[in-house]
Amino acid sequence: MTFNYSRPYPGGRSPLMSRNVVSTTHPLAAQAGLQMIRAGGSAVDAIIATAAVLTVVEPCSNGLGSDLFALIWSPGDKALHGLNSSGRSPQAWTPDTFKGMQGVPMRGWMSVSVPGAIAGWVALSKRYGKLPFADLLAPAIDVAERGFMVTPIIAGQWARAVPILKEQPGYAEHFMPRGRAPAAGELFRNPAQAEALRLIADSEGESFYRGQLAARIVAHAKAHGGMMTGIDLAAHAADWVDPIRMSYRGYEVAEIPPNGQGIAALMAMGMLEQFDIKSLGPEHPDYWHLSIEAMKLAFRDVHAQVADPEFMNVSASAMLDRDFLRSRAKLIDMKRAQDFSPSAMLTGGTVYLNAADESGMMVSLIQSNYYGFGSGVVVDGISLQNRAYGFTLDPAHPNCVAGGKRPFHTIIPGFILKDGQPQSAFGVMGGHMQPQGHMQTAIRMIDFGENPQAALDGPRFRVEQGLEVDLESWTPDNVRDSLAQRGHKLKENKDSYMDFGSGQIIWKTDNGYITGSDCRRDGGAVGF
Repeated sequence: MTFNYSRPYPGGRSPLMSRNVVSTTHPLAAQAGLQMIRAGGSAVDAIIATAAVLTVVEPCSNGLGSDLFALIWSPGDKALHGLNSSGRSPQAWTPDTFKGMQGVPMRGWMSVSVPGAIAGWVALSKRYGKLPFADLLAPAIDVAERGFMVTPIIAGQWARAVPILKEQPGYAEHFMPRGRAPAAGELFRNPAQAEALRLIADSEGESFYRGQLAARIVAHAKAHGGMMTGIDLAAHAADWVDPIRMSYRGYEVAEIPPNGQGIAALMAMGMLEQFDIKSLGPEHPDYWHLSIEAMKLAFRDVHAQVADPEFMNVSASAMLDRDFLRSRAKLIDMKRAQDFSPSAMLTGGTVYLNAADESGMMVSLIQSNYYGFGSGVVVDGISLQNRAYGFTLDPAHPNCVAGGKRPFHTIIPGFILKDGQPQSAFGVMGGHMQPQGHMQTAIRMIDFGENPQAALDGPRFRVEQGLEVDLESWTPDNVRDSLAQRGHKLKENKDSYMDFGSGQIIWKTDNGYITGSDCRRDGGAVGF
């Protein structure tokens, strides 16, 4: 790939080029990861240290009670591996648990499934780490104890969450130390989280699922109307899975299989391969129209079928069948937008991070509390996700709530291969923007030759309900006019933090890595 290194979009960053790299949404977290590689650790050691610091410095998006997914290229066996460490619902849950409700609650204890991130860190460390697990959490413990200056974008998201979550048990105590959200530049300390991290570090995660922290979580649930038990926590395990893949223009794009929505990106790209996107260019209205319509078609099937794979009626391989996707592509009308009844309106709070080292190991990882601060429930520094909100109460749907079941997940790490070799660890976070961001950034690199930073900086669309499409403010006027003429209902939402996601991309070359970090958040890429 010969990239164009101009700066065609707002943001103005140049890509980082280095032989060892870490990239994420907060500079302190990225630096912690790089410290691990300098200390002789692997890219996996780096990603765990980075992920741990992110739970401290970006609490609006993730915490110790997050879920986690990862894709890892292992130079040892020259293979790509997937890790699903999303948690399951409490065993006692049934659809009758939520009888009389319109859905699983968005906040509080009844929105919490078993957190999987800690088990994911441990599984990664045991299989691919070089350094002691406790060393990987030391930077996060230090930042939580000594405090950090809150960055502007995070301060804004924190302030928005306070009116919604201040009554949730534990939230005000841990995240409103002065009776409010911290302001940009203000120092924030979290000694309770430091203690929790230390217990996790010393026990290699056992305390969280079977020890002291587990007992605290169960007691808190019992006191505040939750149904999670010690049996639920102890039963959790991170699962190693085979990635699902889609060939595209000589490359192979890989995602984690369901219960996540990564399959939507692969389906859309399988449809778009039927069209000559490259000849159009990134500012041609036909490219935008085709991509929007393909994404809507993919979402129609994904939201009807994807669930915990043990409960799905249709296999992932059937959804990725080439003949099926060709038939879907034929439904696209070049002259008009169509209502394919796409995704529900979902938002989320998530962090994406990636790392690569000189040995060739590359890691694509995502962890999340889902909606900002997740459930809002905080147990002694452990901020818990609200992933159970992803269930439906429709008894005919494969994603209907049940005990011991994984909910539909929005968070997805991405990976690209070329001729069976690792090419790129990439991801874009942000609710149902994620597969849309995967598709758009991958196409910008593969079809249009944009370097990783430019591919991230480029304007994005986000399909919503029916014919509605959000466009970023720097979308070309000719694109807006043409889409409107075809019947797309255009919206412009200026909150790029959530509405258009935020991503990181690492692209492998013979000499090292080219890395981009999204200008829509406070982060950056670091390397040596």
